[in-house]
Amino acid sequence: MASNSGTKNDFRRKWDKDEYEQLAQKRLTEEREKKDGKPIPPVKRELLRHRDYKVDLESKLGKTIVITKTTPQAEMGGYYCNVCDCVVKDSINFLDHINGKKHQRNLGMSMRVERSSLDQVKKRFEMNKKKMEEKQKEYDFEERMKELREEEEKAKAYKKEKLKEKKRKAEEDLNFEEDDEMAAVMGFSGFGSSKKSH
Repeated sequence: MASNSGTKNDFRRKWDKDEYEQLAQKRLTEEREKKDGKPIPPVKRELLRHRDYKVDLESKLGKTIVITKTTPQAEMGGYYCNVCDCVVKDSINFLDHINGKKHQRNLGMSMRVERSSLDQVKKRFEMNKKKMEEKQKEYDFEERMKELREEEEKAKAYKKEKLKEKKRKAEEDLNFEEDDEMAAVMGFSGFGSSKKSH
């Protein structure tokens, strides 16, 4: 490229003319090959497909991270994309990035989607319909009424248990107060406490 050989007072850059001549010749031959009908074949990319993993946006939510000058880029604040080796500051921009053209190219995919045939669409509809039918649980009216009665009984039993527990605590507090009165009669005042409750 540039060489600094020459006299000490000459501060002008000296260019290697032979190297640049070779680069120019190389560029010219590539341009001629394109004109001759031998274009460089384009890179064949896969069609766009579904992600087979869940995007993790909540793992760092609400966590505090100390960042120093020596902290690696992957551990900096924000969302790190290991495919493109970049950090995106918020979740919306991260989703935009992983759905974007640059990220998909780095994964080896184009932004084109495979066209579905009529049979594929029908199969997908049937599969979704079966899933919906499995999810729906048909309730018989009598069964539903039994379930409601059982829930009411459980709620009543829980309330009764709470009331019993309150009564037990009240009785314990009452017994404790009687013990304090007995101690005062005997001449003990509060067992080591200098505070007076009166």
